[in-house]
Amino acid sequence: MSAAVPGAIASHHYFDRDFDRMAVKLLPSEYYVTAVDTVMTTVLGSCVAACLIDRDAGVAGMNHFMLPEDGEPGTRGQAESMRYGAYAMDVLIRELLRAGARRDRLQAKVFGGAAVLANMTTLNIGDRNADFVLRYLETERITVAAQDLRGPHARRVCLLPHSGKAVVRKLRAQVDVQSVQREEGELLRKLAAVNKSKGSCLS
Repeated sequence: MSAAVPGAIASHHYFDRDFDRMAVKLLPSEYYVTAVDTVMTTVLGSCVAACLIDRDAGVAGMNHFMLPEDGEPGTRGQAESMRYGAYAMDVLIRELLRAGARRDRLQAKVFGGAAVLANMTTLNIGDRNADFVLRYLETERITVAAQDLRGPHARRVCLLPHSGKAVVRKLRAQVDVQSVQREEGELLRKLAAVNKSKGSCLS
């Protein structure tokens, strides 16, 4: 099997007082797989996080992707490709199997796909991400045990690997919302740059 994707494995570890245990925070384009009961957490706007769990093996993983599919597969580095759902899902499943999970035991919990900026609603990025992850999991015959997708609110998602429990909190505090809006604005700028390089524009 291929090696783990360098530069894409979440590395921000800290002690989470809410759960009284160590945690790892995933940023956009990152993933994490573990057999240790470390809380995995991320904050989502239009992005989607897929959590895959094999409770029998005690292994779980999470990713955080920004866009559904790469229009130019094979032209980007591995770490850059992690922003795209198709690649991020393939990597997550591969690394779970490497860690001892079995594909037929995997269950999914998926979150995100919100529209937190007006332009995101126009571009339907959140909806496209949500549609993609559900379609991907159906194609791969992985059961979706829980989902909280779309809507106007950003989310903070926490996954407890051993129990498979996911805790979701809608973000309404101004400081949290502003942080997500900055991230969404950066995504829009990247999309605009990509489309400009192709001689087209966002509409």
